[in-house]
Amino acid sequence: MPEAYVLVNTEVGSEDEVLKGLKKLKNVKEAYIVYGAYDILARVEADSMNKLKAVTTLDVRKINRVQKTLTMIVTS
Repeated sequence: MPEAYVLVNTEVGSEDEVLKGLKKLKNVKEAYIVYGAYDILARVEADSMNKLKAVTTLDVRKINRVQKTLTMIVTS
């Protein structure tokens, strides 16, 4: 099953709001607020690589107050 880790930058003070939005997405299996260069780390799984790309580029980025993302696709 294709998997990716997505690092998310949010607007200042909106980490909790974005985290809740991420956790509502079916394909987001885990999501945590982190400290450092990024605000949130999410693990995303999907049935296909195309679905994984759609979730990471469309669904995650559509969440209100997300500023930018960095997606790291897992390979084995």
